[in-house]
Amino acid sequence: MKAIRLDQVGGPESLLYGDMLKPVARDNQVLVQVYATAITRTEFEWYPTFHTPEGGIRPFPIILGHEFSGVVEAVGPDCMGVQVGDRIYGLSDWFINGAQAEYCLTVPANIAPKPVTLDHTEAAAVPISALTAWQALIDHAHLQAGQRVLIHGAAGSVGSFAVQLARHQNAQVIATASVANIDFVKALGADEVVDYQVTPFETVVGDVDVVLDTVGGDTRGRSWGALRTGGRLVTVAADAEGAKEQRVRDAFFIVEPNRNQLMDLARLIDTDVIRPVVGAVFSMENVRQAHEQKPVRGKNVLRITEE
Repeated sequence: MKAIRLDQVGGPESLLYGDMLKPVARDNQVLVQVYATAITRTEFEWYPTFHTPEGGIRPFPIILGHEFSGVVEAVGPDCMGVQVGDRIYGLSDWFINGAQAEYCLTVPANIAPKPVTLDHTEAAAVPISALTAWQALIDHAHLQAGQRVLIHGAAGSVGSFAVQLARHQNAQVIATASVANIDFVKALGADEVVDYQVTPFETVVGDVDVVLDTVGGDTRGRSWGALRTGGRLVTVAADAEGAKEQRVRDAFFIVEPNRNQLMDLARLIDTDVIRPVVGAVFSMENVRQAHEQKPVRGKNVLRITEE
């Protein structure tokens, strides 16, 4: 199969395009023919990218990309609930080779039927970002109708889903974005958008029930003061994982695969409640550019197979 691989620890400059052995589905595994995979630009910095769950060093070559849309090619002998030919989307385990290849492995619990109203390129941009937004707002923050939520980075991959999901929860949505994205974020469902480049959000926003931080650093630090007493801050910014402050570590979480939530998200997409935002689409040969080019909105996608 054709694949994008890393033969050493590095960044986009170390990505190589070429041939690798096609994986084989064993036990309860699902072999997916990948049509598209989304780009997560921080994946080079993830612990699982270069380590095993036990703390050892993962062997090279390593394939990135842990969300995808595609078609089931084969299933292992113990696999249940998935059929060859199913059009699916979802995630693969963080510690195994991913979907920047013509084929990847996953398990049934990490995938669901693809939203029928999306093509594979659009569907590939959903799993990590939409699940992160869902788990942040609903599972961790317990956002309720009528509550006030402040969403940072609202034009980004997680933020754009979070605005739509918060609107669907009938919350009052306040968002931060650059001036170029104010109208875009309002169209997603935000009631109020603060241009963070001009106005310090903490001077105009306060007494919120929930803050969703996708930015980290100083933005998160200034967000605590915007919370009402008893309010909840949830962060997915990578710098929070090793933070010294206990309240920051308590607010941080890493998204988990969830088949039921993927099915719920597909229903919301197919009923036009939420939509993914694709920044740009790249070919496998242009994978370095796909990682290096920060999307203005949403998430970049790597097209693996033509539909």
